[in-house]
Amino acid sequence: MTVTRGAGTGASPETGPTSGPGSSSEPGRQQAEAEAEAGGQSRPEDLPDFSDLTPNRWHEHDDIMRNIGFLTIARRLPALIGQAVRMAWEASRRDTVATIGLSLLAGVFTAFGLLATTGVLQALLAAGPTPERVRAALPALLAVGAAATIRTSLQAGANWAQARLEPQVSRIAEKRLYGVTSDVELIRFDGSDFHDALQRAQTRGVGSSDAVVDSTIDVLTSAIGLIAAAGVLGVLHPVLLPLLVVAVLPDAWATVRAARMRYTTMLSLVPNYRRKWIISELLSARSTAAEVRSFTMRGFLLEVYDRVARAEQAVLIALARRQTFARLIGEALGGLGTALVYIALGLLLALGAVPLAVAGTAVLAIRSGQSSLASLLFAVNRLYENGLYFTDFVDFCASAGSERTPERREAPPGEFQRITVEDVSFTYPGSETPALRGVSIRIDRGEVIALVGENGSGKTTLSRILAGLYVPDGGRVLWDATDLRDVDPQLLRGRIAVIAQDHSHWPLNARHNITMGTEKGEDAVRRAAEVAGADEVIAELPLGYRTLLDKRFKDGHELSGGQWQRIAVARGFYRDAPLLICDEPTAALDARAEHALFERIREHADGRTVVLITHRMASVRYADRIYVLDHGKVAEDGTHAELMARSGIYAELYNLQAEAYRTT
Repeated sequence: MTVTRGAGTGASPETGPTSGPGSSSEPGRQQAEAEAEAGGQSRPEDLPDFSDLTPNRWHEHDDIMRNIGFLTIARRLPALIGQAVRMAWEASRRDTVATIGLSLLAGVFTAFGLLATTGVLQALLAAGPTPERVRAALPALLAVGAAATIRTSLQAGANWAQARLEPQVSRIAEKRLYGVTSDVELIRFDGSDFHDALQRAQTRGVGSSDAVVDSTIDVLTSAIGLIAAAGVLGVLHPVLLPLLVVAVLPDAWATVRAARMRYTTMLSLVPNYRRKWIISELLSARSTAAEVRSFTMRGFLLEVYDRVARAEQAVLIALARRQTFARLIGEALGGLGTALVYIALGLLLALGAVPLAVAGTAVLAIRSGQSSLASLLFAVNRLYENGLYFTDFVDFCASAGSERTPERREAPPGEFQRITVEDVSFTYPGSETPALRGVSIRIDRGEVIALVGENGSGKTTLSRILAGLYVPDGGRVLWDATDLRDVDPQLLRGRIAVIAQDHSHWPLNARHNITMGTEKGEDAVRRAAEVAGADEVIAELPLGYRTLLDKRFKDGHELSGGQWQRIAVARGFYRDAPLLICDEPTAALDARAEHALFERIREHADGRTVVLITHRMASVRYADRIYVLDHGKVAEDGTHAELMARSGIYAELYNLQAEAYRTT
């Protein structure tokens, strides 16, 4: 989802309350306060503090671009062009060669046509009767017409090849982006810096890839036309060439400066775009629609959205003012330069330095050169501006690519006898407090091991390390004598099944929601669904296993939380792995379904190893061993009877839950 779509789905400032900074309507503010009080909403002064989104803070990234001037941009253009040509080459060698080659040939015929024009003018301006002068000019006229026809045909072919390149480049860029994002270490998604970089790469970077290639080709085409015109001017008279360059330098400065201003502003607005997109999703997504209405959140969210949008609006209006001022200066100086060119040409004619026919050709060459220069400046502006975003995309792919899951060639044991966690520690990015501190546990083959503890004790973090999703900062995890740091993570995850509480509701049919891209046959699908109790859910669907489980699509069907939970459990059983990790697998189930599921897990665990994470203490009574985590450490371990006898944390938690079922 792009920033543009996110911004568009939110409400406009006029649709929400008019209170808050920038409001010019006191009655509107009072009305908003009255509505807020009536609906139980926060008053405007109680809204979240947005001081971190003031324009001053938004420009804290200006130092990144402060030292970039025209010469720096000129030095960077070859690198940008090189990157674009390499991507175009990867997308289609044939279309790349055709685009550049045909553009070069079109430039050659542009120069030929201009030079042939001199012969036409000489014949027409010569002494003698007009019919004879026209007949004398006919060969040159035919040459000019043929050159123009050939140039137009060549340019049309180049444009066709260029149009073919754009969708191919977009496909390559998107595939590259999502290839690296789906392969980076999972822990990267817990850092805000990664999300900021991803946002820049995803919203403007990947979308700029085809624009960069398109602009690069336009730059090359315009440069070829300019070189052709400049070459003709240089042949006609050397003085005309430097004057032509002087005429366009101010415009070049203005366009580059405007592009730099825009990029700096857009870069600083990335956190704001993300926040606005999140709020717009809350206002428009199906998943939050019920709670927005139940808790009368509409007014509050609209006010928050409007507060963020107003701050962004102020920055963009200031940007427009600064860009307009820069362009006015550039255009004024550019007009002065153009006047100097024509004054110089008039002086050359007055002094007899050039013939009248040559002067006429020079005028055409100057106009052609200015047209090419205008196209070149526009293309350079687009290339530079899109290139900045494209560089974000390239840098993100390079950075994320270097942080991909490292390649490891060793395979995990086919049938482990024991999994050992030795002194494992782990800290999330940006956190000062470790989630795990010196955790050591053992899991023997065929055992049911339970991890219990209060929220934040480290249970889920430990389960993700066991699943190979996180790499511990310290300590190690062994399958028998094999350290998982040396094991191919893809092979490891293929031998582990995870049933998570926060499972995904995939917009796929019921069958694919169970198989998840793997194929073991119809019997395996139905057996997994039966073990999980999902067969009863699927039997009620209109198209059975072929029913699309997403109400947003035509003929889609929605499931309840408990029904989705059974589908998620079926996924884990379908995996048929030697290690089954169940993280709160019954959170959305009623008491009867919960009891039935645990019975099925016990039956399914025959010969397999199960790690069970749950807050339901009654469900872990029959575990072979229970580990109690507290603030990232193993506080207790043992069987249910042993832990109850110790009267420690486990006994306290168990008795608290049991007390709720006792009658006085």
